[in-house]
Amino acid sequence: MRFDLTDLRLFLAVADAGSITHGAADAGLSLPAASERLRDMELAGGVRLLERGRRGVTLTEAGEALAHHARLISRQMAMMRGELGEYATGLRSTVRLLSNTAAIAELLPQRLAAWMAANPRIDLDLKERQSIEIARSVMAGFADIGILSAAAAQEGLELRPFAEDLLVVVAAQDDALARMRQVRLADLAGRHFIGLSGSALQDHIAAQAAAMGMQLRYRVRLRTFDGICRMAGAGAGIGIVPRTAARRMKRTSGIAIIRLADGWALRRLSVCIRAGTELSAPAQSLFRHLTQGTPAA
Repeated sequence: MRFDLTDLRLFLAVADAGSITHGAADAGLSLPAASERLRDMELAGGVRLLERGRRGVTLTEAGEALAHHARLISRQMAMMRGELGEYATGLRSTVRLLSNTAAIAELLPQRLAAWMAANPRIDLDLKERQSIEIARSVMAGFADIGILSAAAAQEGLELRPFAEDLLVVVAAQDDALARMRQVRLADLAGRHFIGLSGSALQDHIAAQAAAMGMQLRYRVRLRTFDGICRMAGAGAGIGIVPRTAARRMKRTSGIAIIRLADGWALRRLSVCIRAGTELSAPAQSLFRHLTQGTPAA
């Protein structure tokens, strides 16, 4: 039985995503290549590792055993790279950081700028994910550090407070919503939305709507919160954005800001790492910077 590190990383990605398609994407492989590797792993071991169904995949008992050992190997490899990196002066290193949409768009650029300027030999592999995916990826060793909603954290993660993220509704000043102090998502049924394209935050909002049997109707999807605020201010539709973005754009876009009263709209963001893990020196430096002055949660 012979598995290489790519096999093990792919298997863990599939196990954590519950999907060969999503696992292949996280491991940086095409779906056909990933499927062939998984079949070869099962043939090499002489056991079935995955139960394949219409809704995804689950691990067999043998698959659970492989996942356990693969995580141990993944963590050991990360520790080895970190220790070697401390001796490899002059070489570049990379820290893997996952974050939700609000932190990437509104908070991280300012928080990271000074640290990156002071550490010119450290690069960041920064990716946007939903909070629940961030928790799984950090636990599995696919990321060094995550920034997520504390509500999505799971046992085995060490959390430190980072910021509060309050979602608000933005609309034109002459919209009927502008006269309201707060509104719930259910009250917006039938309204036309300006959405965010390819965003973990938009997926989160859509999931909350689906949970109450509501489907959001989008007139257009844009790439930035600024664009959403400008179109909402012009009366093209309404949007849901972080309060920091809405306040920043209020003067230039002419929007009205209405508090979103649903409990899930207030998210306490945390910086997370796997509890008990030994971070590489660059990752330790970034973790200290992001959590400076904040007590452990």
